[in-house]
Amino acid sequence: MKRLLLLLVLVLGSAAAQAQVKFETKSTDAVREMAVKTGKLVFIDLYASWCPPCRMMERQVFSRKDVGEFMDQRFVAAKYDVDKTTGRELMKKYGEGSIPLYLVFDTQGEVLGRIQGATDAETFMENLRTIVARQKPKR
Repeated sequence: MKRLLLLLVLVLGSAAAQAQVKFETKSTDAVREMAVKTGKLVFIDLYASWCPPCRMMERQVFSRKDVGEFMDQRFVAAKYDVDKTTGRELMKKYGEGSIPLYLVFDTQGEVLGRIQGATDAETFMENLRTIVARQKPKR
């Protein structure tokens, strides 16, 4: 019985881990190449470990199965700490205020949209849907 319970816990734990948003930590160029190969957009999360709204988004939004599936279908997602080089450079170039800051790019590197601040999962996904809907059709 204990073995069965342990196996169940392991299976459920791995399923939960797979349900969340998968963030890349590779270079921005590598992330863009992945997006080109998969035909997806690029989603970048600019955060800091000391930021309470950033941690709230991680716990309450990015950990959800529906958000993970939604993001995986449309984006190659990456996250960069604004206290480190890449995150700091992205914040200087695209940031206008506070974090968390979420940026959506096409595969040519054009900014399609931005979301600033923390929100609930439904509002977050609706904001992303709006950004995706504004995308220029491919010719």
